Amino acid sequence: MAQIREYVTDNAGEFFEDLKDWLRIPSISSDPDRVADVRASAEWLAAKLRADGFPVVEVWETGGGAGLPSVFAEWPSGDPDAPTVAVYGHHDVQPVTPLELWQTGPFEPTERDGRIYARGAADDKGQIFFHTLGLKAHLAATGRTAPAVNLKLIVEGEEESGSPHFAALLREHADRLACDVVVVSDTGMWAKDTPTSCTGMRGLIAAEVDFTGPHGDVHSGSFGGAIPNPITELVRVLAQLHDAERKVTLAGFYDGIVELSETDRELIAKLPFDEQEWLGNAKSTAAVGEAGYSTLERVWARPTAEINGIYGGHTGPGGKTIVPSEAHAKLSFRLVAGQEPTEVAKAFEMWIAERVPAGITAAVRFEGEGVRPCLTPLDHPALQSVSRALGRAFAEDPATPREILYTREGGSGPEADLQDVLGAPVVFLGISLPDDGWHGPNEKVDMDLLLKGAEAAAHLWADLAEHGLG
Repeated sequence: MAQIREYVTDNAGEFFEDLKDWLRIPSISSDPDRVADVRASAEWLAAKLRADGFPVVEVWETGGGAGLPSVFAEWPSGDPDAPTVAVYGHHDVQPVTPLELWQTGPFEPTERDGRIYARGAADDKGQIFFHTLGLKAHLAATGRTAPAVNLKLIVEGEEESGSPHFAALLREHADRLACDVVVVSDTGMWAKDTPTSCTGMRGLIAAEVDFTGPHGDVHSGSFGGAIPNPITELVRVLAQLHDAERKVTLAGFYDGIVELSETDRELIAKLPFDEQEWLGNAKSTAAVGEAGYSTLERVWARPTAEINGIYGGHTGPGGKTIVPSEAHAKLSFRLVAGQEPTEVAKAFEMWIAERVPAGITAAVRFEGEGVRPCLTPLDHPALQSVSRALGRAFAEDPATPREILYTREGGSGPEADLQDVLGAPVVFLGISLPDDGWHGPNEKVDMDLLLKGAEAAAHLWADLAEHGLG
């Protein structure tokens, strides 16, 4: 165990220089002018993995002619009973505007105070790249010529564009990606002095509602108060979305969801949560939500319904006394384990249909099929391996692991696709901090934590091989 830390420390300089080279490639997947850069990023990583010894490295094209390729790599263990592990991350990055808020160039990696500042430093090049150092440390410490697990990497090229073709890519290559567990390194931990592992992410379904009344805008003096106003009626309906305890009123919305256990709640309560500090990050002065749950429980483990926007009628300068013809609203539902996006979509359609007043025509549209939630049970052997690996990496003496606490993510990502298509549990190994500035100016990553991530990865392969997946 001590050899792993020694190897990581001795090879940190080369690791950081290589990472900076990769960070200089502006692989912004949402910018059509950067398609070639996304491809260059994929080719850079593929070349690096080949140089590190991976016997199989391929650049996979995405569907739809997007030109935003993923990288696949595989290194078989050679041990007949070795578990198979797939590591997921992404090499594309977010746009960098507004440029004037960056202290240094977003694609000119800069070291300051033990951190690297650059777009992609934390999200997600830095976090997927620490696996390269971790693998080399694992081989050096064990004397192996191949990892103790059958190791596969899938590094996506369009995650920051919503992963529109990723599920299809997984289905196309499901046989090549078959595994016993997926390790996601596109996440964070609670704090530098409080290492944690994420155990789940919420799902998502987004909708738009249209209310149409008169066939065109009409004079409010001549017709107002005598015909239905689409904006008024839409507001009346949406006001019924939550009851007095802020529960969502869709029929069956909570049926079958995985409720928090007492252990779950005790572990969440152990985190050093400062609600006032959290409110500052939320740009709010009050915490509200479903009755009977703490703030962290609400954002991690409870489903929600949010009105994201509402518009219609006259919104320009000055007055315009009309009864408008149309009103529109955008909504999103965050989902937890036990909920299906398609079922929630059906329930919302029915809920709207039951409340449409006379004189109003309603239409409901959804953005795709949504994202399913994912959740790894606390007693899952793979999660226990991750906890031990992180505990060793963050301990003064790796032989005596630290206690690792657990978090969840309130947001959504492609993790559910990995879980569903590959039929394997998902666990999270991430080292990013809440203030690393993902998607914002001056994104950064803590260099010491990248090395801790490499240590944890090195410990993880041996731990999974030793303890298995039960």
